[in-house]
Amino acid sequence: MPIAVPLRRARPPSALAGLSALLCLLAAPAARAGDEGAPAGAPELVIIYGQGQSRQVQTLGRVELGRAPPGASPLQTLDRLPGVSFQSSDAQGAYEWSTRLSIRGFNQNQLGFTLDGVPLGDMSYGPNNGLHISRAVAAENLGRAVVSQGAGALATASTSNLGGTVQFYSLAPSDAAGVNVGQSVGSGRARRSFVRLDSGLSDGGAKAYLSAARQRADKSKGWGGRSQDQLDAGVAQRWGAQRWSAFIHTSQRHEVDDADLSLALLDRFGYGWDNYAPDFQRAVDAARGRYSGGVASADDAYFLARGLRRDMLAGAKAELELGAAALTATVYHHDNLGQGHWYTPNQASPSGLPLSLRTTEYALQRNGLLADWRYALGRHNIAAGVWGERSRHQVSRNYYDVGGPRDTDRYLSGPFLTAFSQDFHSTTRQWYLSDSVALADGALTVDAGFKAPRMRIVGRNLVAGRAAGTLESASNFLPQAGLNYRLGAGAELFAAFARNLRAFQPGTAGPFSASQAAFDASAAALKPERSDSLELGYRWRRAGLQGSVSLYRSDFRDRLLSVATCTGIAGCPGSFVNVGRVKGRGVEAAASWQLAPDWSWFNSLSYNDTRYQSDYADHDSPVKDAAGQGVVRAAGKQVVDNARRLLHSELSFERGAWFAKLGAKFTDKRYYTYLNDAQVPAYWLASLGAGYRMAGRGPFKELGLQLNVHNLFDRRYLSSIGSNGFKSSDPDGSFATLLSGAPRQLFFSLNGRL
Repeated sequence: MPIAVPLRRARPPSALAGLSALLCLLAAPAARAGDEGAPAGAPELVIIYGQGQSRQVQTLGRVELGRAPPGASPLQTLDRLPGVSFQSSDAQGAYEWSTRLSIRGFNQNQLGFTLDGVPLGDMSYGPNNGLHISRAVAAENLGRAVVSQGAGALATASTSNLGGTVQFYSLAPSDAAGVNVGQSVGSGRARRSFVRLDSGLSDGGAKAYLSAARQRADKSKGWGGRSQDQLDAGVAQRWGAQRWSAFIHTSQRHEVDDADLSLALLDRFGYGWDNYAPDFQRAVDAARGRYSGGVASADDAYFLARGLRRDMLAGAKAELELGAAALTATVYHHDNLGQGHWYTPNQASPSGLPLSLRTTEYALQRNGLLADWRYALGRHNIAAGVWGERSRHQVSRNYYDVGGPRDTDRYLSGPFLTAFSQDFHSTTRQWYLSDSVALADGALTVDAGFKAPRMRIVGRNLVAGRAAGTLESASNFLPQAGLNYRLGAGAELFAAFARNLRAFQPGTAGPFSASQAAFDASAAALKPERSDSLELGYRWRRAGLQGSVSLYRSDFRDRLLSVATCTGIAGCPGSFVNVGRVKGRGVEAAASWQLAPDWSWFNSLSYNDTRYQSDYADHDSPVKDAAGQGVVRAAGKQVVDNARRLLHSELSFERGAWFAKLGAKFTDKRYYTYLNDAQVPAYWLASLGAGYRMAGRGPFKELGLQLNVHNLFDRRYLSSIGSNGFKSSDPDGSFATLLSGAPRQLFFSLNGRL
């Protein structure tokens, strides 16, 4: 039987609750011509359902993004959308080690992310091809987020989007001069300060902005805190119809980690269990085998773990109108430096203490170019584009001497031991061509096109210990097609098909993290993951009502599984297994209903069934095939970290300067083993937000107060899973790869414009 956490099970949605996302459609009166849009004076519906698109798309605007707690991860706001699951062990979703986003059974590493068109890679915690959106730009400077659950646009600069894409767009410099300021405080001594200066539009058509953000917070359990400092700047210039802009974003983040939990640890110590810090002597004693307080193993806890990241992302863009054609070109540069610290009892220090400080150290430099050309020719809208990037990624595993409980919140150098050190040079080239044709007097739009990506990685060992070699991922033809048929009265049908490829990745999370022997044995037969996605849907927009319903299926080929072979802190080379095909099927619905001039109700409902279709070989497995080889019977099992059912319901109120929002999200049980013999239970999580915005108070042109409450009913639950990867089986619940969710937390913010 699957192992479950010993707590009261969250009740799944009842039949009535499960259908709440569709009530808007059933209860709404038939639309009449001219009824599109919300009633006059009603607050604007901030979730836009991709009207005119041939694929499932939702957009969150600045209003909705701005009502999250200041400093919260933009990904957290996406959690209400159909098919989207966001997990984090802290209330604001800002703790990067714990953040997980999945869409329709695709995990974060199989999605594509961009900021103003610039690729963010797959936003891995160990940066090898991009950076996380929370480090790319301050949340207050984001203008909108566009989620495509099934097929991302062909122009998206990504080699990881087997599934959908998330495209973020920053706020351009304002035409009006002014100063925006914000200050927030909250639970755990959380505080965030933000200021943005806009120059306004000059007579010469130029405008610029400069912003700074500073965030500090204690962890919700144990000792330690998290901090981040960000500087963002942008400038834009217009000459007639031509535009030019440039940007620079910098970030420095330091965060103390939560302890990774297992089901057994949770049973013994509860949700509040954490690492030993600041009790250094207890960590030393545990490393010597002298345990206390119920501890029974050196891996039950460690002294401290920490992540440090420093990023700079800069670029420039030209947007040219050339008659019926338009050309957009962007150049960018990204520089990252990072270290992950972990005090380990598995390696003694030269000073004589039975533990040392183990680091994973990262360096990444990327330079890229994006160019898109669009041309309107009669009923045709033709688009073509190219993306090229060269990057260098270095990663190493080092050990530093620990002479006592001194502070190590800094970038270290001079290790006494290097376990491995790798250097990767990657070249990415991708181009696309597409056409959108309007037929049937504009009622029918047909989109068709393809892209051709190619990525080559050359990896070498500076210090042996992991794999070196060359891998290439390429396809000359990845087609995409779709259609949109407008039925009238704001209703339309859409359908889309897309074939995608996920390129191999350098660093600690890809094939190069295996041993050299394992890499050499499998590299020739290794194939990049591929997927085919198909979706059919219906969307509508009527008086006070908008929504969508879609059916989809996805077929994976050459699905690669990363199988953990030891505890995370031991850092053993991983095992990569090709499990062949994986099939996913699902349905999702979302609707926003303007119940009354002051009230709106949003619901989203998702059902996803994604299963492995093949067994895989594992010499350590006690189950043997006919030839006596170890095998893991994964065929027919649910994909790990995938909730089959998701339900979000949210009631909003807005009258004059007042607004309030009460929401609840149901997340179904999830497995963290490929054999589905260990799981975390389903849970409900509620949140509350309320505020007051006024104009013309003292020196302020605008002033706003806001209260946000996370985990309103103070539920205990497990949020992120797979923090140390996934295993074939965990029958005794000893694998520490789980993170508990934050308890109830309150945040109060004051924002104004001078």
